[in-house]
Amino acid sequence: MRVLPRICGAFGYIMLDMRCPRCYRCIMFIRLKQNKTSTAVQIVENHRIGHKTKQRVLRHVGSAKTETELEELCRLAKILKAEMENKIIAKKSKNLYPTFASALGRLSAAKDLVNISRLEEVGRYILGIHDIYGYIYSHLGFDNLFTKPRQRQEAAKLLREIVLARIALPQSKRSTVEWLETQTGFSIQLDHVYQMMDKIDDVFCERIQQQALNAAVNLTGQKLNVLFYDATTLYFESFTEDELKQNGYSKDMKFNQPQVLLTLFVTEKGLPVGYEVFPGSTFEGHTLVTTLEALKKRYDLKEVVFVADRGLFSEENLTLLDKNGFKYIVGARLKNMTKVLQKNILDKNNYTVTDVVLHQRTDPTKQQSEQQRIASFPLKGKQLIVHYSSRRAKKDKHDREDAIEKVTKKLQKSKNPKSLLNNYGYKKYIDIDGDVDITINQDKLQAAEAWDGLMGVITNITDYSYENILKHYRSLWQVEESFRINKHDLSVKVQT
Repeated sequence: MRVLPRICGAFGYIMLDMRCPRCYRCIMFIRLKQNKTSTAVQIVENHRIGHKTKQRVLRHVGSAKTETELEELCRLAKILKAEMENKIIAKKSKNLYPTFASALGRLSAAKDLVNISRLEEVGRYILGIHDIYGYIYSHLGFDNLFTKPRQRQEAAKLLREIVLARIALPQSKRSTVEWLETQTGFSIQLDHVYQMMDKIDDVFCERIQQQALNAAVNLTGQKLNVLFYDATTLYFESFTEDELKQNGYSKDMKFNQPQVLLTLFVTEKGLPVGYEVFPGSTFEGHTLVTTLEALKKRYDLKEVVFVADRGLFSEENLTLLDKNGFKYIVGARLKNMTKVLQKNILDKNNYTVTDVVLHQRTDPTKQQSEQQRIASFPLKGKQLIVHYSSRRAKKDKHDREDAIEKVTKKLQKSKNPKSLLNNYGYKKYIDIDGDVDITINQDKLQAAEAWDGLMGVITNITDYSYENILKHYRSLWQVEESFRINKHDLSVKVQT
């Protein structure tokens, strides 16, 4: 939970960490008070009275006679202190909205004193992670999936804390350890985190994926009928390759840094149920064999529709899917078809008009104005379904015209072909001898325009309508959404 700024009425401060250096009276800390025979552990606060500061005991945690007892009481005091601070923050945050609004009014009237554009966040409070996400973590059955659960109870508890901290504030392992201690009172050693990670083996990964599948089925109340599949890359903050982290085609545009290829399966509702990791140089289209073997081993799949984008479109992959008895819907590369088939695809007489809404819109008038047509063509025992959308055609035309406009502006500024090269790192090594005449081929532009608005899929399904098949394919955004959440919201990173 993010807390809005607290206003100091006396001096006009906007304190994002809810502390004013002049009037914030309660600074809480743990105090050790040595007696003759024991050491008292207390939670105290600084309390300002006039110009003097005095300490007030908020809670007496206990007295320790040995080093072990003192260590345990200090650990308990950290937890109690965090709980007390969270209660104070939650109570104060209820009255922040009207105070913040009135303070902004005062600040706008005193622009010469405060520059609002230079305000910076100096802290934030995150509450309820253990209460909410901790419950979900346990409810999903993730409490202890290690191969030796009795011997690895501490490792399971440590993993739970690391996962919850990752959700609250994605950062490095070292920073996570520090955050857990300062914000939740959970003190751990960084070395213990690495030791816990060494215990996460292939069996553990399979169990956690199985639990994710069970949770997805239980949440939706449906069988696993459709699996969406896609791949992305995760790069390392390193320049050294090994058997797993290798340079390859990077979707993060980090071509000079090693990476891994991550493939992901999600359900119709967008719930991730499985993944595979491949060396970074692996071509996306070559991941299907390993993926299918893992699918059949991990899940008892009797009849499931496999949906993937054009990255998996190849004769070899389609044959493999047929051989393993999978129904599939895979994106097609229309311009790679035979010339006879391309001619049929571009023939408008082969299409029928459809009123099925493949693009959900909030404005019904715009939805009615969109032209949509569908055609089907036999293709080596399968069928190629092509969909035309005037909305997609408009976008394709705009993208092409925008690209041509950029090229034209570059040519007007310079006739040097090197100005058209995008890779600035290699341009300095290229020499061009003689005169070079660069023009835009209008015939190719006209030929490209004929494909505007067309999208196709290959499928071996015969008992679905064309509209349902296309809707399944368009739902691939569910995988992209999962990648976005993992890469950005959770800041998933791989480290050496």
